[in-house]
Amino acid sequence: MVSGFAAPHVPVLLTEVVDALAPAPGERHVDATFGAGGYTRAILATGAAVIAFDRDPDAIAAGRALEGEAALTLVPATFSAMVAELAALDAVPVDGVTMDIGVSSMQLDQAARGFSFQSDGPLDMRMSQDGMSAADFLNEAEEEAIADVLYRYGEEPKSRRIARAVVAARPLLTTAQFAHAVRKALGHRPHDKKDPATRAFQAVRIHVNGELDELERGLEAAERVLAPGGRLAIVTFHSLEDRIVKRFLRDRSGGAPGGSRHMPVTAPTRAPTFEITARAIRAGETELAANPRARSATLRTARRTGAAPWRLEA
Repeated sequence: MVSGFAAPHVPVLLTEVVDALAPAPGERHVDATFGAGGYTRAILATGAAVIAFDRDPDAIAAGRALEGEAALTLVPATFSAMVAELAALDAVPVDGVTMDIGVSSMQLDQAARGFSFQSDGPLDMRMSQDGMSAADFLNEAEEEAIADVLYRYGEEPKSRRIARAVVAARPLLTTAQFAHAVRKALGHRPHDKKDPATRAFQAVRIHVNGELDELERGLEAAERVLAPGGRLAIVTFHSLEDRIVKRFLRDRSGGAPGGSRHMPVTAPTRAPTFEITARAIRAGETELAANPRARSATLRTARRTGAAPWRLEA
């Protein structure tokens, strides 16, 4: 353990992530989502150096003490920018990249950040703390646009009903007001197992932060910075994220769906850039008992081949 830095929580699937990355002394790894520094701390403990990204100024500020005494470089940027940022540091290629996708526990636990309806706070949800907030979107967007976001990013079947309730309840300034509008629209009962506001909060957060686009660009960036034999480990927390990761690794490993009698299989036109190293991994009972958040976590891992990165789509 690196002295002077105690992470406030243990990240999910920590042992499995470190095993997949297999960091070693002298290696250089990227923690694409620094957060509270849990993965970074574990990688540093192996003797590897870490370059850690985070768009959240609070996360970067909290990690500065560790940066001063460990082989750590903090980069206040989105992980999709890692190609340019690592090139500026003369730090390409790297031996490993890890990503923990979505909102961090640190962000969820701070009511002032507005990510959670568990306690009231301003309706913010911005990871980078700048740009359009959740309140800006919900108070200014057309009803149809709100419904589309709720359906696309929250997989909410009653998105139109919620959107109408949101527009009728404007202005919405706090997380409690937004949650109340959703619950009222859906007929929430206190004994319901899952709060109906869960999907709506997820959807608006993903939209405000452009999370799925960021994930797609981040995967392409990792492909470009990893050395041959470099390891990739990605933890996701819901099906939309996992679908993107699964599709990317399937395509990049040469595992695209086969043809049918109507459309025969064609030879791959691009060499595989990744080798999938394991099936999807989920938390065991011991971790689930200690950390309920791990229940929705999925880890996917792969190893970089020596093939050239695929050309980015226009």
